[in-house]
Amino acid sequence: MKDDEFLAEMKSVLQSRLLELDALEQQNARDRAPVELDQSRVGRLSRMDAIQGQAMAGAQSERRRLERLRIASALTRIAGETYGECLRCGGGIAPARLRADPATAVCVACAGGA
Repeated sequence: MKDDEFLAEMKSVLQSRLLELDALEQQNARDRAPVELDQSRVGRLSRMDAIQGQAMAGAQSERRRLERLRIASALTRIAGETYGECLRCGGGIAPARLRADPATAVCVACAGGA
């Protein structure tokens, strides 16, 4: 397990990112709303743009959901004192890699072989 100061730093970063993701999801909710299809009120191209925007907002929401899962897993590993251990080989994950992506679960060697 990494030292307590490092773990506290990573936990703080992960929790802050969760808050950011929640804020982004709230901002994005309007963009995912159903598109009005009434041709008398909205032109065809405007509807197409709205449908495309809705699809993009949905994809962004899915990416945020997956990132939340990765963060939750990392927080669980911190609590279980296995944070910083590669889930594939059991070796250590370099602190620089964890700082770059605190939710990463595998070392560089295992990530390269994925």
